Parts: sequence; C-alpha cells; structure tokens
Amino acid sequence: MWSQLIDFVLQQERAIELAAAFLLGSGSWGIVSTTISRLRRRRQTPPPEPAIATPSDEAPGGAGEEASAHPAPFAPEVAAKDEVFEPDLSALVEDEAFEPESAREITPVGPPLAGPTRSWWTRLRDGLSRSSGSIGEGFAAILTKRKLDASMLDDLEDVLIRADLGVATAARIAKAIGHGRYDKNVGVEEVKAVLAAEIERALNPYARPLEIDGGKKPFVILVVGVNGSGKTTTIGKLAARFSSNGHGVLLAAGDTFRAAAIEQLRIWGERIGCPVIAREQGSDASALAFDAIKEARQRGAGVMLMDTAGRLQNRAELMGELKKIIRVMKKVDPGAPHAVLLVLDATVGQNAISQVEIFGRVAGVTGLVMTKLDGTARGGILVAIAEKFQLPVHFIGVGEGANDLEAFEARDFARAIAGLES
Repeated sequence: MWSQLIDFVLQQERAIELAAAFLLGSGSWGIVSTTISRLRRRRQTPPPEPAIATPSDEAPGGAGEEASAHPAPFAPEVAAKDEVFEPDLSALVEDEAFEPESAREITPVGPPLAGPTRSWWTRLRDGLSRSSGSIGEGFAAILTKRKLDASMLDDLEDVLIRADLGVATAARIAKAIGHGRYDKNVGVEEVKAVLAAEIERALNPYARPLEIDGGKKPFVILVVGVNGSGKTTTIGKLAARFSSNGHGVLLAAGDTFRAAAIEQLRIWGERIGCPVIAREQGSDASALAFDAIKEARQRGAGVMLMDTAGRLQNRAELMGELKKIIRVMKKVDPGAPHAVLLVLDATVGQNAISQVEIFGRVAGVTGLVMTKLDGTARGGILVAIAEKFQLPVHFIGVGEGANDLEAFEARDFARAIAGLES
C-alpha cells in the first residue's frame, strides 16, 4: 500500500516538473528541480512507524496525513504561535485607528500614581531633549569661529522657525541675540541663554494654574480635542491630581464613540476611587452630560471632568455635537462648563494652530493642555500658540506615565527647550 502511494506521488511530481520546465524556462527551473529532487529523496525513505501509527497524529480533518508528510522538527510550537500572533496585530492597527492609542494610554494608568521616581525637571528636560537637541545642533553648526553678522542671525532665525516657534517669535529672538553682540564672537551657550530668557518672557503671562472655584459645585471641566490627542489619559491624570488635593471628583465618559475610552475612564475611576458616569457605546453624549451634572450635585462632588469624542476641527457636524453638549449642560447649570480645556498633541506641529482657532470659536476654550512634547523636535509650537491666542497654558505632558503631566512653568519649559540646566 505504501509503495503504491509513493509511486503515485512521484508520477504526479514528474508531470509537475515537465509543466514547470515549460513555463519557467531553464534559468528558474534549475532551482525548482533541485528542490523537488530533495523532496523526492525524503519521500523515498518511509517515515518512522510511530509518526503514522500514533493516535495523536490521526486527528480529525486529515491532520494525521500532514504529520506524516512533515516530521515534528519542521513545525515547532513556538514558531506556530508567532506566525498567528503577528498578523492579528497588523489587522488591529489597520481596522481600528484608535486601538494603538487606547492600548498605549491604558497601560501606564495604575502603578505610577504612587509618585515619581525622578524629579519633574529631569523628566521635562529628558522629554524635551529632541527639541533642545535639534535647536542646539542648529546653533552649533552656525556659530563658527567667525564673528556674528546678519547672515548668521538669519540662519539662527531659521533654526527657531523650524522648531515651530513661529516667524514673529523667531525674528524677535534673533534680534535679541544680535543686540550688543553684532560683529563679536558668540558661543552656543550664550545664545541658548538668550533663547531661554526670551521664551520665558514670552510665556510668563500665560503660565497660569487651573483654579477650581469652590463656590461652584460641581466645577464642570469639559475636555475637548481631536482624535489621538490624549484627552482620556489627560482626564485620568487630572482626576488623580484633583483627588489628591482633596477635591471630590466625578468622571463622565462622554466619548461614547469608543468603547475603549469608556472602559479606560472606568479603570481610572477604580484606581483613583472616584465614580464614573457612563452609558453604552453610541449613546447621546449630551444626555450623558445632563445626567452627570445632576449626579455630581447629588454626590456633592467638587469637580466634574467630562471626556468627549475626538473630532476633527474641520468636521462641521461633529463640532455641532460639541455645541449641543454645551447647550444641554447650561440647562442644568447656566454657568457650565466652568472650564473648557483643549488638549493638543505637540507632534502635529502647525496643525495645532487651526485646532485652537476652531475649537476656541465653537467651544469657548478657556485653557490649554499640551501633551506628547517628548515625541517631537518641534516643541516650540507651544510658544507660537500661547503668543498668538493669549490663552493660559495649564498643564504639559512629556510622557505616558501618570506623573508625566504637570502644571506649566514658563521658566522650566524655557530652560529645558533651550538645553540648559535648571
């Protein structure tokens, strides 16, 4: 029986050889012929008896035949797991654009709440190292041994523009660098010091903490922004901060488009110990806002933080939904929301300017939170936005940990982005 089966297989292979030789030509056929010859030599030696006699090899659906054709060493169990796992990850990224961010945001939620292992300055300096490194390298390439002249000042200004500080800000800083130093030898550290001083001067008026008015209970904070800016994670971090400062906090899971965002906020609530008002995915966010404010009143919560679905600033219908949420809030509390925070992703660069323009017009943004400053070499966008819109910058984030969001300090930011020590 076995010999008849082998003869049949070899006859079929010979037919395949002839067809392949005709289709591929002599060049490619040499490789195919060698491979088939190796397979033929293997099949001419019958596999050991246990491979075809063991009951475990005779699995339903012809698994036993596969085992007899491919001995065990060709299919290690670990390799099989890897082959199944990798395509699944690719499919998740392609099918659901929000999943990578959600997974990234949920991961660091818990343990970091205990306290930072490094000082805030160290984390800020390291987080802004890409921006400071880019600026420092640009300065070093320009400030050669020759004396400062108009051409060098133009080049320094270009470095600052590439860091997204904005044309007007870059021109002002370049002018300050040239003041009293024209036609003199100038070092990189001296120019960095001027840069830090000018950025600090520009940002000082806008580095203001978010003050919670205890006379407004609950103090309603609406958090808005585009997809992927980090709103939900920012809300969790703010809730942890307010809770540790003695404010009773209630969270409202207003991103009803994403089940992951609802679950993520629930996780934050459990770990911080504050209630979360949520509805099933696809629910009306404005109705949830109405219920959440009433619930916060009943519980005596001092602060209510409401998440919202990420929406592109150029989508009129989505911005209309945001207006509706605010209108409904005012039916319960005419003063609500008492603060509207726009969360900006620093990595988007100049696009953040249009976000501030449109969200400010639609939602009445009262303050800014800038996240992911550690992920870009263009952290200067914060300076350009603050000066253009004259909005308070309440918090900045330089990482995904729960302690990587801190109140904004102009001096610390200025020295970190200039590459100086505190």
